[in-house]
Amino acid sequence: MKLLLLLAASAGLSSAAVLKQIRDESPAPSRMLRRQYVAPTTNLTDGDILNYALTLEHLEDTFYRTGLANFTEADFTKAGYNGSFYNNLKMISSDETTHVSFLTSALKAANVTPVAACNYSFPVTDPKTFLATASALEGVGVSAYLGAAADIMNKTYLTAAASILTTESRHSAYIRAQLDESPFASPFDVPLDPDEVYTLAAAFIKSCPMSNPALPVKAFPSLTYKNTSSSPALSNSTATFMTNASSSANGTVYGAFITVTGPIIVPAQAVSGGFSLMVPANVSGQSYVVLTDSNMTVSDDTITAGPAIIEVNNPSSPKTSWSHNNIMGRLTTKEHETSRPAQSLI
Repeated sequence: MKLLLLLAASAGLSSAAVLKQIRDESPAPSRMLRRQYVAPTTNLTDGDILNYALTLEHLEDTFYRTGLANFTEADFTKAGYNGSFYNNLKMISSDETTHVSFLTSALKAANVTPVAACNYSFPVTDPKTFLATASALEGVGVSAYLGAAADIMNKTYLTAAASILTTESRHSAYIRAQLDESPFASPFDVPLDPDEVYTLAAAFIKSCPMSNPALPVKAFPSLTYKNTSSSPALSNSTATFMTNASSSANGTVYGAFITVTGPIIVPAQAVSGGFSLMVPANVSGQSYVVLTDSNMTVSDDTITAGPAIIEVNNPSSPKTSWSHNNIMGRLTTKEHETSRPAQSLI
């Protein structure tokens, strides 16, 4: 949010005007409260933030290299994608490797010990699950850099992080398009704080080298969206989230959908193994939900579980009907059957 307001100021706009425009475009529905977001109180140094970013880049780099080693171009062709798309995935993988090298060099130049790659476990069994996981990871990467940007003090590091952020955003848009999901589902991306991002990353991390410097981040209890179909959740519908987290001290639990203007807090109804929530009308695309014991603020002190990732489809949005119309590397049915390369504009 601070970064957004700084950009607004440079454009000659008042902070109040920018916030009013955002809120006017995203009116909060009744019974759903937009409340204050409290940033974590941990004082992260620039070295901490770069190592935090490197932790994520190691994860993405390993994910792509492992996936492309396990699945061949023929596997992706059989799944309905052509050689152009497979080659683009290799370029995305190369970008992630470059990000690892860049951040490692930057940390060494600053006399900060860089973290090494960890051991990971990815829930990938075929090209379809590979792409679904890739889309989620790229979205988290965008939110991670966006959330950390305002805390970077060194302008050179800030520019470098912003450069990686825009690249991750293009990765995300491209992969979402291949999944027939809007590459620009929302006017604003969602910032996540380091603890929220680390919670999501921790689900893939099995162990890390003992020599890695400790990062001042923590993982909250896990929260997962229970998707009973292969389709995205719909706004103004009920979604169920599963967790092993214990109830809050006061016994009251709320759900909070994180947005750039602050969380939208909704009542949480206890169900077997978790809670059900009403999806707000003004969230769309890859969204994030946490459980909190406060209906006024969301902070590291009030979060009891999450975040969980949920893909939201807003039927009232014109972006819902977006389609790439087979121009970005996807094979048509006839081309798939004859195994002929499809024309690609990429």
